[in-house]
Amino acid sequence: MSVQRSLFNITANLIKALLFSLGCASSTNALQPIVIGLDADMSSVAVEGGQAIKRGALLAIDEINAAGGILNRPVVLEISDHRGNPARGVKNIEAFAKDPNLLAVLGGVHTPVALAELPYIHKHKILYLGPWAAGTGIVDNTYSPNYVFRVSVRDAEAAKVMLRHAASRGISRIALALERTGWGRSNLASLEKHSQAYGITIASVQWINWRQEDFEQEMRAIMHSKAGALFMVVNAPEGVVIANSMLKQAQPIPMISHWGIAGGDFVAKLGLPALNQLDFAVLQTFSFERDPDGVTDRRVFNAYRERFDAHAQRDSILGVVGLAHAYDLVHMLAKAAEQAGTLDSDSVRQALENMKAHQGLIKYYAPPFTPERHDALFAEDYFMSRYNALGHLEPYSEVN
Repeated sequence: MSVQRSLFNITANLIKALLFSLGCASSTNALQPIVIGLDADMSSVAVEGGQAIKRGALLAIDEINAAGGILNRPVVLEISDHRGNPARGVKNIEAFAKDPNLLAVLGGVHTPVALAELPYIHKHKILYLGPWAAGTGIVDNTYSPNYVFRVSVRDAEAAKVMLRHAASRGISRIALALERTGWGRSNLASLEKHSQAYGITIASVQWINWRQEDFEQEMRAIMHSKAGALFMVVNAPEGVVIANSMLKQAQPIPMISHWGIAGGDFVAKLGLPALNQLDFAVLQTFSFERDPDGVTDRRVFNAYRERFDAHAQRDSILGVVGLAHAYDLVHMLAKAAEQAGTLDSDSVRQALENMKAHQGLIKYYAPPFTPERHDALFAEDYFMSRYNALGHLEPYSEVN
């Protein structure tokens, strides 16, 4: 099959097997588990981000099922791998739409995939929850009603945080390295819009294609522009290419990156010796190190260690933002469905829009969404991190 799916909730699988053995598994949807889909890159360039989203969703589902499920039905996570390919993503959405037990679909890292899926999400009235992809147009789309809700970075806001960081370091000229996609173009528009407010000039704009293996010509233009820092909006493979090119320069300049590199194997591919030679800052929205004594932080971190990695440290979880976003989104979804008293997507959509407040892992949302606003995080919720000697991201305290 072109779309491979896996169920990750043992309790729910046992329930389904028991019902089948009793000859009543297909008698009514009310007896079957509720499905939350995950449509993400689970095996290609952003697999670390996809895995983090999966784990955050599973941690939330564990808690929901322990409390009785949603509307007295257990919840399972069903995963489809789009491998960063928009066409695969569309096929996955079409397949999810045929599942009568589907409540919502969680998206993945890639903005181009999410943008391609928008017509099919709205055609089938599927609730789509964005835990990573940051393109402004994913949420600010032309659909009414809008079935997309996001707990993640919003590119229109990300630019402000990256520019603020550069300005706080006395940097007044920057160069841009942008992937040649809708995500790159979205960030270019935001950076051009806000740069003057921070006293910053964009001295050079260079583009990089997916799987491009050489960036020497573009790097020469960047260095010739006399930029004081290089802003990057790329994913991990292209980030490695750019970083290796920067390392060849006689005087490397600071690199300030959107979070795309944190969704893949950037550190492993670049290597710690090379990484430790660079001045690197990365946009983030969550770190277990920011509030280690928080009740929710402790509970989720301990659950993570128990379920996935007993040796995990607070700064070592790859793609931790995806974990936190997915965890909060799944809990909000469950609360909305309970408030709506139904799995009808339009009713749950309205419940999400009218939810008064939610205590999440990332913050206290008051409210998380409104009928006019389907993004839950904004510039004041973002911060910059940097890689420590072990290649783990830690908050950049100077600009928090």
